[in-house]
Amino acid sequence: MTKLNIIFFGTPDIGLKSLEHLYNSDKFNVQAVVTQPDKPSGRGHKLTPSPIKVFALEHDLTVFQPKSIRKEPEIIEALRELKPDFFVTFAFGQILSQEVLDIPKYETINLHVSLLPKYRGANPIQRAIINGDTETGICTMITELGLDCGDICMKKPIEITPNMNCVELFEICSAESPELLEKTLLGIAEGTIKPQKQSEEGVCFADKLKKEECKIDWSKSAQRIHNLVRGVYKCPGAFFEYDGKIIKVMETEPINEDLQGSEGDFVRISKFGVDVKTGSGLLRLKKIKPEGKGEMSAYDWSNGLHH
Repeated sequence: MTKLNIIFFGTPDIGLKSLEHLYNSDKFNVQAVVTQPDKPSGRGHKLTPSPIKVFALEHDLTVFQPKSIRKEPEIIEALRELKPDFFVTFAFGQILSQEVLDIPKYETINLHVSLLPKYRGANPIQRAIINGDTETGICTMITELGLDCGDICMKKPIEITPNMNCVELFEICSAESPELLEKTLLGIAEGTIKPQKQSEEGVCFADKLKKEECKIDWSKSAQRIHNLVRGVYKCPGAFFEYDGKIIKVMETEPINEDLQGSEGDFVRISKFGVDVKTGSGLLRLKKIKPEGKGEMSAYDWSNGLHH
């Protein structure tokens, strides 16, 4: 079989291993990369290229950076002239028009990090953990005009362990994706995979996270707060306010025990951490990041407070 021509659409780190795999494979020829425009980042707000663009430039791949691909006919025309067999999209961050979807010889294949039809949308990894799910997965699908509603090609379940955070789950999804993508592309080209319609049952959406959702509500159970801390770990991070300062919570442990006090009170401090009373059970703060400071143990932080 001759090499399949691929144009890869992606922006954040999660797609890097898939792009690298396709680039290094003798079964595919990556013709170009489409990624979001450079964004200001860090303290100096310096324009920074996406991880996908950095890889593309290091490997002499053509890069397109549309502000909105649906409205940029010259980029659409340039993609058409490349005569790709497939478009592959993985966390690209823009909705494609039918005109764009019609370009590849076979299909546009999207890699989505949930077991569709569950968690269509922007933040499936975080939502699965926040909701206390014990399983999620990755799947490949045919891209259609709606939001993550196309036919499913292949699925792979992934276990969510009780203390796994979203960064760890991102890494697992990223590492498991290349093989699923390769099998899907070859299977569609060879006609051995017949994509299946998504079930209408169990459809739910993983809306984009809002900052106010990350503020800890101590009236919720220790388990639910623990799930929130894991689900938004470092992106953007769960937090509470103390003495007018924002304290980000990095690591917690639910303790099935109750002590006297009001919700949100620090009811016990030990070298293991700071135990906070919640709506049900205690939540042990193990690692935190006070405003303007680095990460530290909650115990060390509590020692610096004026009791």
